[in-house]
Amino acid sequence: MATVVSIVLILAALVMIVTVLLQSSEGGGIGALSGQSDSYFSKSKAKTMEAKLALITKIAAGVFVALSLVMLVITK
Repeated sequence: MATVVSIVLILAALVMIVTVLLQSSEGGGIGALSGQSDSYFSKSKAKTMEAKLALITKIAAGVFVALSLVMLVITK
């Protein structure tokens, strides 16, 4: 049982790492101070993919936390 939970925990961690790395940064950084921020239309093009990545990240994080608690209970 602990082996199966460990494998799923590692998979959830890998999914979370990949989806976080695929997401684009939302901050404008220093470019936003000089007026180089994105317009509304340039942001709306990729919104569906960004929304999907954010949802997958949230689900993977929830699974990761839940499985971490399950592992805590199993190992005691």
